[in-house]
Amino acid sequence: MPERSSPGSFDVLLADERTQLDAFVEEYRRAIEATLDGLSEEQARRRLVPSATTLLGLLKHVTWMQRVWFEECVGGRPRQELGLVGSPDESFRLTTADTVASVTAAHREACATAREAVTSLSLDAVVTGHRSGPRTLRWVYLQVLRELAHHSGHADILREQVLAD
Repeated sequence: MPERSSPGSFDVLLADERTQLDAFVEEYRRAIEATLDGLSEEQARRRLVPSATTLLGLLKHVTWMQRVWFEECVGGRPRQELGLVGSPDESFRLTTADTVASVTAAHREACATAREAVTSLSLDAVVTGHRSGPRTLRWVYLQVLRELAHHSGHADILREQVLAD
């Protein structure tokens, strides 16, 4: 992942809104990946809650989520064309082919594609690819940031539980 300034660094505190949003999104992208650091495949897949939520499943879900918002909504490509599952619940499900390395690589690729998709757009640009209707790129950023922060919190708790076992 490219090195970015953290949201609390002086240069970001005084930066424009886009730079600040990018810094927060990047911070949470790194944070959710970091919850898998040093874990075995078994630990990353361990279910500790009644739902199908696992650490590896969370990373797989946020990968899917970012692809929906940046490739479908911003890029205008339908989920079927992108090879994405249809619902958030399905996006957590792990296959036997999913490993820490493969899901991390897919996440990093989705992040790179997302960065590229928004490079030339302003926050006020209206994007129309999402099936529920148009919205501004600013809204997309805020939605992605909300999801990343939400799931990073889940991942922190699950990692603490995994390491306590």
